[in-house]
Amino acid sequence: MPGNMENITRLSLDGKEFILIGTAHVSKYSAEQVKEVIEIEKPDSVCIELDKDRYKTITEGSKWQDTDIFKVIKEKKATLLLVNLLLSSFQKRIAKQFGINAGQEMIQAIESAKEIEANLVLADRNIQITFSRIWHGIGFWGKIKLITEIVLSIFSDESITEKELEKLKSQDMLTSILNEFTQSFPKLKVPLIDERDQYLAQKIKEAPGHKIVAVLGAAHVPGIKEEIKKDHDLKALNQVPPRSKTTKIIGWSIPVLIIALIVYTFISNPVVGAQQTLSWVLWTGSFAAAGTALALGHPLSILTAFVVAPITTLHPLIAAGWFAGLTQAYIRRPSVRDFENLSDDIFTLKGFWNNKVTRILLIVSLANVGGSLGTFIGGANVVRLFLQNL
Repeated sequence: MPGNMENITRLSLDGKEFILIGTAHVSKYSAEQVKEVIEIEKPDSVCIELDKDRYKTITEGSKWQDTDIFKVIKEKKATLLLVNLLLSSFQKRIAKQFGINAGQEMIQAIESAKEIEANLVLADRNIQITFSRIWHGIGFWGKIKLITEIVLSIFSDESITEKELEKLKSQDMLTSILNEFTQSFPKLKVPLIDERDQYLAQKIKEAPGHKIVAVLGAAHVPGIKEEIKKDHDLKALNQVPPRSKTTKIIGWSIPVLIIALIVYTFISNPVVGAQQTLSWVLWTGSFAAAGTALALGHPLSILTAFVVAPITTLHPLIAAGWFAGLTQAYIRRPSVRDFENLSDDIFTLKGFWNNKVTRILLIVSLANVGGSLGTFIGGANVVRLFLQNL
């Protein structure tokens, strides 16, 4: 057994032995330790903190050229993909600093499992489901705050030493970091850590054989130690909660109220009604167009955002960013080179804005944010003009 036992946890349950290796995802030592443990223990199964999609990416390479950007926008996954790329950028930047591959410990676990002919278990929940559950639960302002903090942290010039990185494996330090994280985003910890602890624990517990090695991010080890003693419904953990009735009611009530106020004012005073309409068009259209312009969108994409925003902001199920993004994708369709360069371009803020793929994603996101801000201001102005006309 390796001399350093600090990051290794042994558990026995229902006649099975579980060996949990807590790793840092961009650490040279983590990969070496994974190799050593698997070679010595020779487990029946090796569980890794990857889902099917991330496993394909890590074993086959990022086949970005196969991505259908139109499909991403139509399926409302543009913002989720953008956040995924931002997080990937952060991890790859640190990995590049140490001259290693991000996720090297997972690659090592895959290779070592094959060498000893152990079962390989993809134990993590699909990352898109995790992001969807996060996105569903943090609200509009929470989304803006989250993306802002992610962007600021990713493009910071501050570096981290490998010694500091290894310290993140200590439980006390890790708990402290998580506490700070959840103070800013208390709702984030449940889908990002707690639910995945439950999912991972259940998959590890169901892994075939009597001796199981699990290669995990250190953040999950404390939770899995507790959750593995319980039974969890994987189907329930894979569901994306539907929007609540209250959210749906509010989502439809605001547009109906805006339209009703404008129609009523038009009947009683057409001049003021025209002012309300113009105010709504200018505020929603201008803010959506400004978001598109901030993402360096094509003039036609900016125009599209301006034209559609006054309409899309009155419908909870459609958004100006989708139309602006589709227009941008049609006019400035990403080439194979853009997709291939993604892994390098996501390192810098300039790269994010210059790459045609990420620019489209930024257009979708920023146009939607702009349209939402315009809705609040334009809606308030409509109400103000209505009250003045009473």
